[in-house]
Amino acid sequence: MVPDEEDVVKDSQRQHDRVWSIVLAGGNGERLKPAISQWFGNQNPKQYCTFVGTRSMLQHTIDRADRLAASDRRVTVIAQAHQHLAWEQMENRSSGTVISQPVNRDTGPGIFLPLTHVRARDAKATVVIYPSDHFVCPEDRFLGIVGRAVSATEWLTDRLVMLGVPPDRPEPDYGCIELGRELGWASGHQIRGVKSFIEKPSSSDTMTKSRSGMCWNTLVFAAKVETLWKLGWQCIPEMMPLFERLGNAIGTSYEGTVLESIYGVMPAWNFSSHLLSRATANLAVLQMA
Repeated sequence: MVPDEEDVVKDSQRQHDRVWSIVLAGGNGERLKPAISQWFGNQNPKQYCTFVGTRSMLQHTIDRADRLAASDRRVTVIAQAHQHLAWEQMENRSSGTVISQPVNRDTGPGIFLPLTHVRARDAKATVVIYPSDHFVCPEDRFLGIVGRAVSATEWLTDRLVMLGVPPDRPEPDYGCIELGRELGWASGHQIRGVKSFIEKPSSSDTMTKSRSGMCWNTLVFAAKVETLWKLGWQCIPEMMPLFERLGNAIGTSYEGTVLESIYGVMPAWNFSSHLLSRATANLAVLQMA
């Protein structure tokens, strides 16, 4: 019997008391600024905008994350320039841990900054990464698949277990995951390896991969903290000493000074193109179908 989505979520809550949520909310929303300005009369990044119902995309994301892991095991990364927006929207919610990036250095530092904080508190934890600019419906189904990904990290300990979306059209703005061999099953859902990962694929790339089996990257994934940390050293070794330095400063009086210092020399790097595309042997994918 295949469990329903709510059962999977509850099992994840019971069995994985070392699961942490990382919410990515540090983007500046440059691409949608003209549309946001026209629709809302401001230039707030899209994660702070309310498109559906009464909650912003950030609030939706936080509420989803808190269904799988306790709010005190949630780390949200924001931009310093948007602190007032973030705190206003978290006013009636448990804030967990909120970290302000001095500047936006793309998704690589955006993920490894909160990861450094989780690692300092629980190096054996499992993390789930949630971008805060996704519209998700139905949420129970989504969280059930996230719960399966978390469970899969217990036996795929050296892999990032990503959530992929089967394509319905060519889309050059989404990362392209070419599916590999079957690795196993999680509560009735097949888990596949990854042959290749292409960030921002051309139309010809997408068409070629779709014939052999592919899906889009959602940037939602589960992984063991130490697995992700090791992949950082493997794929971006020039950056990791900066995060090691920050890790040693967390909880001290000079943590803020170190954060400003490392971001002063931190180049921008993209998590998908600099890590995922180089670490396909350490990736797995669950399709959201």
